[in-house]
Amino acid sequence: MDLDLARTVAVDAAEAAGALLLEGARGALGTRAKGAAGDVVTDLDLASEKLLLERILTAFPSHAVIAEESGLAGAAGGEWTWLVDPLDGTNNVAIGLPTYVVGLALCRAGLPLLGVVHDPVSGQTWSALRGRGALASTGARLAPPYAPSPHGPLLAWTQGYGIARDDPTARRLKTALDLNARRVLQLWAPLLAWAMLARGDIDGIVGYRAGVVDLPAGALLAREAGIEIRGLDGGPYEECVDGPGEVRSFVAAHPRALPGLLSLLG
Repeated sequence: MDLDLARTVAVDAAEAAGALLLEGARGALGTRAKGAAGDVVTDLDLASEKLLLERILTAFPSHAVIAEESGLAGAAGGEWTWLVDPLDGTNNVAIGLPTYVVGLALCRAGLPLLGVVHDPVSGQTWSALRGRGALASTGARLAPPYAPSPHGPLLAWTQGYGIARDDPTARRLKTALDLNARRVLQLWAPLLAWAMLARGDIDGIVGYRAGVVDLPAGALLAREAGIEIRGLDGGPYEECVDGPGEVRSFVAAHPRALPGLLSLLG
C-alpha cells in the first residue's frame, strides 16, 4: 500500500468536497433532523459524502469505507478501511456559521495510518502519516510549542451525540473546565479543534464519549504534531477503531501541559 498515494488521493478528494461545501453553503440548505438528540443532516452532507466515496473507491476498490451518513461501503472485511466525515460542523452550516471541515482517515486493521483535515473556509489542509509527522498545506511541519499562560489554558470541549444534558460526568468535567480554563471552546466541529491543537492555536482538548468516525483523522494529526493523548483517567488512549458505533473519552495536550490538564479535571 502506497501511503503517499493515499494521502494525495485523500487531500484531492477532501479539497474537492470542500469546494462543493463552500459553494453550497452560500445557498439554501435542505436540512432535516438526524436522530433524537437534536442533530441535523443537510443535502450538503450527502453530496460531499457521495463525492468522497466515489473518489476513494475509484482509487482503492478493494478498500472498505465507513462514512458518517451512509455507513459501510466498499469491500467489507478487508485490511484497509477509510473513515469519512463529509461535513464536520453540520449544525454550524445549518445556522450560517462558517465553521466546518472535511475529515478522512485510513486505517489498517483498525489502526489509523493516514489523516487528512480540510477547512474549506480558510482553504487550508492538514495531513499526517503515522511516524512521518504532520504537515500544513505549505508543506511546513506542525510542531506546536509549549506556551503556558498565567491565566489558564485555552481548551476545546467535545462530546458525543446523545449525551444527556444532566449526564453527571459531562457536567463535572465541564464545570472543572469552566472554573479553571481561560476559555472553553465548543466548536461543534471537533476535527477543526484537533487541527487548532496541532497548530498550537489552543492548549488542549477534552472529549467525552465522542464518536470514532471523526476522531482518528484529527487525533493522528495532533499526535504526529507532538501532542499526547490519554484517557480521562490518565491511562492509555486506544487508537484502534473496531466499528462506527464506538466512543472515546480523552484528554489531549502538549506532553508538558498534559499533567496539569489531567489534574485540573480531578
